[in-house]
Amino acid sequence: MSSRTIERDIASLQQAGVPLYADRGAAGGYSVLREYSLPPLNLSAAESLAVLAGLALLESSPYQAAARRAHAKIAAVVDEAHRAPVEELLGRMRVVDAVAGAGAAVPRTVLSDVIAARRVVRLTYLGEDGATTTRDVEAMGLLRAGDAWLLAGWCRLRDAVRGFRTERITQLQVLDEVAPVRDPALWEADLARWSTRPLTGPAPDAVQRVGGASGGPRHPRRGR
Repeated sequence: MSSRTIERDIASLQQAGVPLYADRGAAGGYSVLREYSLPPLNLSAAESLAVLAGLALLESSPYQAAARRAHAKIAAVVDEAHRAPVEELLGRMRVVDAVAGAGAAVPRTVLSDVIAARRVVRLTYLGEDGATTTRDVEAMGLLRAGDAWLLAGWCRLRDAVRGFRTERITQLQVLDEVAPVRDPALWEADLARWSTRPLTGPAPDAVQRVGGASGGPRHPRRGR
């Protein structure tokens, strides 16, 4: 292995956000923190492709940064016998995504951190009618509705669960307050009404859709 190959791999890890540090001395070199590495995974070629392709689909999501780190970890431990065919098939995949990317006023990666920390946020939201409101929201989760990502949470202005399209959030301030624990029934009731299913457990054979008057899927109430 040439030093140029090693330098290229180190640069790729750094671009993926993996923290590297140098050990000095005769036996020194580059090291990576233990939590940023994985043991070899017993995944088939199809399973490796599914995992890496699924992470690639999160490029335009609020989980972009975390997905890139996970992608780098898994790609580094893919079985050598599977690496070439998996990389070839990944190279043939293209994602056409209607969700707004870098043009959003608030970085989507901030939202996933806010939800994990159960923080209250003060956001300025541009409604579908063009009106702007400022409200405090207890962040509860992220939803994918049609071609949009929504921040779902308890809106203190409306005293109810609301979904806010991330590209319509023009300003966001993370408050020091940790959101109180809400009755899970409030969240689950809205999830059922919004025709969604959790991302854990086996997927049902058919996802039940709750239709409106036109028979189409009903989306969350957005910022009203």
